[in-house]
Amino acid sequence: MRDFFMTDEDRSFRSEIRDFLARELAPVADAIERDQDWEAVKRVVRALGQAGYMKLMFSDLYAGNLSKPGLTHAAMLSEEAAYLNYAFETTIATALSCAFPLHAFARPEIRERYLTPILEGDAIGSICMTEPNVGSDSAGMETRVRFDQQTREWVIDGFKRYISNATKSDVYIVWGISDPDVAPQKGMTAIAVPATTPGISFPRTYDFMGRRGCVVGEVTFDNVRVPEENLLGEENSGFRIMLSAFNFERVILGGSGLGVARSAFDIARDHAQSRVSFGQKLGQKQLIWDMIAEMSWRIDAAELLTYRAAKMYDSGLDGKDLMREAGQCKLVASETAVFCSDRTVQILGGDGVTRQYGRAEQIYRDARALPIVGGSSEMAKYLIAAREMPTLKPNL
Repeated sequence: MRDFFMTDEDRSFRSEIRDFLARELAPVADAIERDQDWEAVKRVVRALGQAGYMKLMFSDLYAGNLSKPGLTHAAMLSEEAAYLNYAFETTIATALSCAFPLHAFARPEIRERYLTPILEGDAIGSICMTEPNVGSDSAGMETRVRFDQQTREWVIDGFKRYISNATKSDVYIVWGISDPDVAPQKGMTAIAVPATTPGISFPRTYDFMGRRGCVVGEVTFDNVRVPEENLLGEENSGFRIMLSAFNFERVILGGSGLGVARSAFDIARDHAQSRVSFGQKLGQKQLIWDMIAEMSWRIDAAELLTYRAAKMYDSGLDGKDLMREAGQCKLVASETAVFCSDRTVQILGGDGVTRQYGRAEQIYRDARALPIVGGSSEMAKYLIAAREMPTLKPNL
């Protein structure tokens, strides 16, 4: 049994969400991958919202069967969705990453206007952090945010890229520098921007090698003006808001990586037990044993780290107290997804790189994004080392 950290209620929820996704997502997973069918994505998002699953992270809004819903169950949702289609999981994970700061930092009227439709499955959200010179290092952010005292509006000018759900979202959480005379960490502000605001444009969307069906692109903000109440938190508190979302995002990505790794492993294991080569089942050969064994222990390690971090978060730990554990789960789960997808293709041979023979090549393409998105593996190692050696400042 892999679910060491789980209660009976957790196990029951996993069975429930697995059955739900088997009904709603599995029948359209191929269309999302093959045709990049956004209408299919929206239908499943709507079904998740109507069933209440988009509210798992928000105990004050959740009305389902769980006595204590939380990140543990949101990670399960991500794991089971990514097992079937990682592109779809990216769409809902991004929407939840937008919902998280709205729930924690938006004014009541803004929460009602933008958060409620996302959680009910009627809207999609995005977060806008990454820029041409900003990935893991937010200090280089060039987007500017200023407050117009005469009109009582926030004005945003800047360019963001690699934005999941770009062109499809109903609301964007945008980070920009509001005080260029101080360190970026003390002069950054976050604003909720509805997609219909004049001045927003989408120069292009990207054609990725994997995660086909998840729309990712560029967003330009040219003199974009939104009302004063669209501010999240306080002016110049955007960096703190950003950090508060990171642990949540990394644990969710731990679930994503785990789902992708499990999907690859199941294909490899089934093939090793059925394919005959040189008069024996492929799985009887020592080199194949080695691959299957290593995939198995890596998946168990990823699961233990992911759900340890999720349970710690649900017990009330966050911020620097969870930075190491969240970094470890994201690092190990994402690297495990890449390892398992690579070994699965190797075990399948020619069938592994051919679309006509199943999903192995798709999973291989999908998995490669995981050590990059949501903070690279290198940044995860930095976070882990920074907690282990708090008296030193690593040289990035």
